[in-house]
Amino acid sequence: MPTYSRLDKAFVKGEGCYLYDEEGNEYLDMLAGIGVVGLGHADPAIAKTISEQAAKLIHTSNIYRIPAQEALAEKLTQISAMENCFFSNSGAEANEAAIKIARLHGRTLNIDQAQIIVMENAFHGRTLATLSATASRKVQAGFEPLVPGFIRVPYNDIKAVKDIADKNKHIVAVLLEPVQGEGGIHIADKDYLNSLYEICQEKNWLLMLDEVQSGNGRTGKYFAFQHTSIKPDVVTTAKALGNGLPIGACLAANKAAGLMKAGNHGSTYGGNHLVCTVALEVVNRLSQSDFLSSVEEKGQYFFNALTKELSGNEKVVNIRHHGLMMGIELVDDAPQLVQEALNQGLLINVTSGKVIRLLPPLIVEKEQMDLCVSILANLINGKLLK
Repeated sequence: MPTYSRLDKAFVKGEGCYLYDEEGNEYLDMLAGIGVVGLGHADPAIAKTISEQAAKLIHTSNIYRIPAQEALAEKLTQISAMENCFFSNSGAEANEAAIKIARLHGRTLNIDQAQIIVMENAFHGRTLATLSATASRKVQAGFEPLVPGFIRVPYNDIKAVKDIADKNKHIVAVLLEPVQGEGGIHIADKDYLNSLYEICQEKNWLLMLDEVQSGNGRTGKYFAFQHTSIKPDVVTTAKALGNGLPIGACLAANKAAGLMKAGNHGSTYGGNHLVCTVALEVVNRLSQSDFLSSVEEKGQYFFNALTKELSGNEKVVNIRHHGLMMGIELVDDAPQLVQEALNQGLLINVTSGKVIRLLPPLIVEKEQMDLCVSILANLINGKLLK
């Protein structure tokens, strides 16, 4: 089905931050499979783990215990200070689990028509429930009627939440991204997250954070919420969790941790032997304190380099970043920059029409960031157009 507007380029090999096409041409990957390959392409330890586990056992289903799944759950809950988790195959599925948890929470409050506060510019997935929570009419168009039960407010606007809180007795949760990736790298203020946490505590709502893109070391902490002192009730993640293998997780704590019971939810493939063994290798490496601090340092270096090169450029509105999540907002829509960058051996993404999104592998080096900055500056200034 023609669901993707693909670029006419195929890659056949990867190594670290580079991809190679069928003719052997080299490309600097500053998108990392949309924030997925945090440890880079063809990582030797990941390849070895896949091979060894595949030779032993790939799948048995969740009818039986899966030791690697248990170990991964233990590691993720230890890192996040959450209590338990459900494993899925994607971020959208992880968010579906979160939405179901919120509705179960509503039942405990005797609320039959549960409503969840969601944000403008949000992106939570493309299943019917998650696209209903998403703020893109382009994503939603043609799939009405949407799933009811979502109330949208401006992002980073605590007054809007308070206004609704005082009027609506059916709200059971707030769902948001600490950093809006698809929405254009918009970053929630610490005070905003702290205030949301306080409101949720006061109102007995669940605070649910979508860290599908911002989790797994992307911001310099394992989860972006760890830059604050809050403890959410639900955290979802995916993308870099498997470094390319499909796995997602919905973690729960506090009053959300005991809501799911046997039979409430499930997945045939979710959390099987192969993906959990690989994800455990990924998490063990990404969660090292020296690795996380290096991500923060690289992010600051990248931001400074972009700012130095693009400061005062009339085509640039601003540059936003949190760790190695970068957004360069332009004055005008520039979807053509993706192809133009590809022509120069650079892989990027343009989201929200005019935001250049950079999500490099977390192993990126300064020389690679410098090269990216140089190419982007020339592209934005129209010096490399073909």
